[in-house]
Amino acid sequence: MPNPLISLLVAFAITLLAVWFFRPERGLFWRWQRSRRMTERVFEEDALKHIHQCEIHDRRPTVKSLAGSLNLSLDEIASLLEKLEARQLVAVDGANFHLTASGRAYALQIIRAHRLWERYLADATGFGEAEWHGQADLYEHELSPAEISRLAAQLGNPTHDPHGDPIPTARGEIVYRERIPLSSLEANKPARIVHIEDEPEAVYAQLVAEGLHVGMTVRVTESSSQRIRFWSGGDEHTLAPLIAANVGLELLPEEPREQDQLGERLTSLAPGEQGRVIGLTPRLRGAERRRLMDLGILPGTLIQNTMNSPSGNPAAYSVRGALIALRSAQADQIRILRENDES
Repeated sequence: MPNPLISLLVAFAITLLAVWFFRPERGLFWRWQRSRRMTERVFEEDALKHIHQCEIHDRRPTVKSLAGSLNLSLDEIASLLEKLEARQLVAVDGANFHLTASGRAYALQIIRAHRLWERYLADATGFGEAEWHGQADLYEHELSPAEISRLAAQLGNPTHDPHGDPIPTARGEIVYRERIPLSSLEANKPARIVHIEDEPEAVYAQLVAEGLHVGMTVRVTESSSQRIRFWSGGDEHTLAPLIAANVGLELLPEEPREQDQLGERLTSLAPGEQGRVIGLTPRLRGAERRRLMDLGILPGTLIQNTMNSPSGNPAAYSVRGALIALRSAQADQIRILRENDES
């Protein structure tokens, strides 16, 4: 005969497991269901983005291209397209498919969320360039339309993300500016970087490592099938044409007056020398930019190199009667006009 106490304990354990598994809202089953629905929605939204990108670049989206982009099997993509067609987001005609008006509006909403979040990461946080895209890929699926609108208002309704891509408006309007690839720029023609492609990741990492960013002026000195050599930000850079093609430019008049060209880097000052701040380069963003401005490093401020450390990094600078230490990477982003000692 079964022991009543053991039977009671078994029944109690089964009840606890059932409560833990099926508890409304917080039970494991319901959390799994929400996670599954979220995963399905992410795949659907990423599929809409992929189709939209193909369409704006005059490429035909295919089941195979979708499978590669979403890392799904061909059967899973076929099932996904059926769901999108049932929701009237995609029109399917045999092996061909394209976005409907509703699908395009939905895709632009996700793109708007992604690019606004990248703008937020660049302007208001300490995340580095290499992290913006991956972080935005996560958060773009979590923002509601109302939250997207609040974020846009908080950022001052920016028109472009930090890579130079246009941000769709709340009404789904988007305007792409004309640009030429760095690989096609003629030698000695001045131009400004207006776009840096952030995919694929390996290519973007190389451009970040070169210190390139939107707003910099460039002038090509050598262009061949092996390399593109150019000056930008006071340095000479060399890129393979395949990599340089991911940098978009707009042509400038022959004598552009850019901040980068008018001033010197703060690091050019030797101990005892001083200069007047012109400004901070666009590469300096977010919390670090605000910190330097809070320290009084503003246009017109007189700044003096007081002392270099034995290694040369960091260096001590006198600003508005205070002594601050700056790393070379920070001081390089401060542009100055050299002045004679006025004391």
